[in-house]
Amino acid sequence: MSRMLNAAAGGALAAAYIGLIRPRMLRWGASRSDVERNWPGDEYCRHPAHQATRAIAIDAPAAAVWPWILQIGQDRGGFYSYSALENLVGCDMPDVDWIVPEWQQRAVGDIIWMAPRERYAGKARMLVAWLEPERAMTLIMPEDAEEVATGGEARHGLWSFLLDPIDDHSCRLVMRSRAGREPFGGPLGQWLFFEPAHFVMERAMMFKIRDLAEARYSAGLTSWWSAEPSTP
Repeated sequence: MSRMLNAAAGGALAAAYIGLIRPRMLRWGASRSDVERNWPGDEYCRHPAHQATRAIAIDAPAAAVWPWILQIGQDRGGFYSYSALENLVGCDMPDVDWIVPEWQQRAVGDIIWMAPRERYAGKARMLVAWLEPERAMTLIMPEDAEEVATGGEARHGLWSFLLDPIDDHSCRLVMRSRAGREPFGGPLGQWLFFEPAHFVMERAMMFKIRDLAEARYSAGLTSWWSAEPSTP
């Protein structure tokens, strides 16, 4: 009897996760039109096996948010998330909460490091596939670079940082991730590990970018070249 009850409870939890929790997690903050919309970068993975679209409103224009996006990367400003958790797996992630002028340049083909280049055999990286200033930056896995360059799809996945203006003083940060095939570990690994972990880390990153951009904008620092406030 206890086994039957445990099985029933497990089934109920699984059903609740798949039917209620997972859909909300995959579209946190996003509307149905956001999910269905074709965003810049989507053309690199036109037939995704998996997709997540998340959004957050920011009381600052896209020009004030874009500098923080350009700074992402282990060798730059980090990912504005739970660096302590990232460092548990050897990412050695910095935690930078100011604008660094030297980091305000990006180009298609640039490497975005997710961990020090000497870790994980140098494979913890993504490449910039699309860059539209103050609008969009799309990252793909290096394994897909040649395929994408010849018009193919990023089967290993893409990750897009998108700025959607609301008015002259506000915008939305939209995060889109797509994968063209089942990840390592199959659907179970995707549902039980990768998706929840990515949601937790990405949500924290979105909040931090919002807070940093709003703080600078409210202080009158509207562009990356604006001086940082002097400290007493």
